[in-house]
Amino acid sequence: MLVKTRSAALFGIDAYLVDVEVDLSSSGLQNFMIVGLPDAAVKESHQRVRGALKNCGYYFGQSVTVNLAPADKKKEGSGFDLPMAMGILGALEAAPVARFPDFLFLGELGLDGSVRPIRGALPIAVQAREARIPNLVVPAANAREAAVVEEVAVYGVSSLGEVLALVNGVPGFAPTRVDARQALAQASAYNVDFREVRGQQTAKRALEVAAAGAHNILMIGPPGSGKTMLAKRLPTILPGLSFEEAIQTTKIHSVAGVLDPAQGLLGTRPFRSPHHTISDAGLVGGGNIPHAGEVSLAHNGVLFLDELPEFRRNVLEVMRQPLEDGVVTIARAAMTVAFPASVSYTHLTLPTNREV
Repeated sequence: MLVKTRSAALFGIDAYLVDVEVDLSSSGLQNFMIVGLPDAAVKESHQRVRGALKNCGYYFGQSVTVNLAPADKKKEGSGFDLPMAMGILGALEAAPVARFPDFLFLGELGLDGSVRPIRGALPIAVQAREARIPNLVVPAANAREAAVVEEVAVYGVSSLGEVLALVNGVPGFAPTRVDARQALAQASAYNVDFREVRGQQTAKRALEVAAAGAHNILMIGPPGSGKTMLAKRLPTILPGLSFEEAIQTTKIHSVAGVLDPAQGLLGTRPFRSPHHTISDAGLVGGGNIPHAGEVSLAHNGVLFLDELPEFRRNVLEVMRQPLEDGVVTIARAAMTVAFPASVSYTHLTLPTNREV
């Protein structure tokens, strides 16, 4: 029996729909094959899905074939566990297949049937809204993040049993509600403040000018003179994030997996301070399946390079184009991905005994 469920995958900081086609057949073998350019995490899904279904009381002895369409795009991550499991439950007639087109499923399964958080819930929620899919089922830890997107009913679930009950229409489930504007206002408080700095009038004046004109700044001084302290407080005098900036910045951090699940929406300007041992791929992004680097994580915020001469030359060279163009383009044999990298405020520190 063939059953189709819907999920989504990430491409850069955006998402695209993936049709999860599950076919059960009585071939005598208990194979579980996944096709559609899956990565290692997706290939391992069959063990998690089979174990979760067995421990939830659903045993199947048939051969399973799962196709992730479109098949010409690389799929990564463990978020396809839940749509695969729901497809199998639909084939076993434990879930109403007729309701599947109204749902987009996303989540990693534990062997006990628990649903664990994933990366990129916000861009996937945006894609669900654009595709006019009314209901989005995500792990409970990702519910606030996804609920920032309006016009989509986001259900946070903790177990496979809850998902099954939701799809079967069992009463008692309510979508997660988040007032995006209010969430942005609540998340806009900083842990430090520029007003805490006493003295350093010249340095503070220089930072104010840099903040007003979106200029980069080079700070030179002996250790302990307050360069790092001042740099960390620069975001507090920058203009607040607009709602559009907050959404875009949150998408980058969500895809990178560094967003606090309890926060939902990033309301403060990012401050990234990579160590001087960072590689060029870590700074601007890279990998077989491209991921965002520190320059992109600092988008709409501050990139702080402490002890500038300690950074390797090739690392500094790769920053030239991102800082000029405001975007990082990573080309690989199978794909080309662009990440935003509009860092208007770059801090560089240099001891007094070193030359630029």
